[in-house]
Amino acid sequence: MPQILDGKKVAQKLKDELKIEIDNLKSKFNCVPGLAVIQVGNVSASSVYVKAKTKAAKEVGINVFDHHLEETTNQDKLINLINQLNIDKNINGILVQLPLPKTINEEIVLNSIIPEKDADGFHPLNVGKLSISQKNDEKLLIPCTPYGCLLLLRELNINLAGKNAVVIGRSNIVGKPMSQLLLKESCTITTVHSKTVNIESICKNADILVAAIGKPEFVKKNWVKEGAIVIDVGINRIKINEEKSKLVGDVLFSEVENIVSAITPVPGGVGPMTIACLLRNTTIAFKNSNNV
Repeated sequence: MPQILDGKKVAQKLKDELKIEIDNLKSKFNCVPGLAVIQVGNVSASSVYVKAKTKAAKEVGINVFDHHLEETTNQDKLINLINQLNIDKNINGILVQLPLPKTINEEIVLNSIIPEKDADGFHPLNVGKLSISQKNDEKLLIPCTPYGCLLLLRELNINLAGKNAVVIGRSNIVGKPMSQLLLKESCTITTVHSKTVNIESICKNADILVAAIGKPEFVKKNWVKEGAIVIDVGINRIKINEEKSKLVGDVLFSEVENIVSAITPVPGGVGPMTIACLLRNTTIAFKNSNNV
């Protein structure tokens, strides 16, 4: 049987550590990290995510400042709000919940957040720092989902150096920073995507396979090497019948679970780690601003 990488358990451990750290920071500075959460419109999935992030932040002692804007909010108004938060000393992290309405340019909005308060780790400067840094990651604001994946891999207590790692997907949010993080761990990295030739055979050689392609149960048994470690980033909702649906990953779990050495479940794998790493980034931003 494979080792199931329990994201809920690992995320809770990280949150427990953050709570202790934030209590200590409060004693020292008489203030705590502040996270501004911006949601535009009423997309139901976004509301669920915002609620979960807000709840988790409050649990560890982070002050949360909610900004729920109307669907009709224009880009200038949104950027004006971000500019105000950029100079607000009570705010250490700014999170803009995606997706935004189609009338708003997500790239322009995300880049308007100053790098020091970039809770998601998406700003080009933070991405660049991740790419060139040779030091540890204690001061870096790193994209939350890939860093959560790395923390799950570290739970295995194995030497990642020299492992053949394949990342399926090249998005700025997951695929590219995931490759950078694995490279920093001295893995040998291959990134595959929709234009890759012989993608199945490349994946079949992976010691570590990270699936972040956004296609439900796309990766089958014949894509996975026996004994591989599989990190499934996908969260896809599929219909069972007219009344019921379920969440599945990008990997067909039932086919691969008996041949891999370790795998993340969906749900309960990478998802909880993403939220915990958001809290980590906010805490690091607070520490950086106070030269801790």
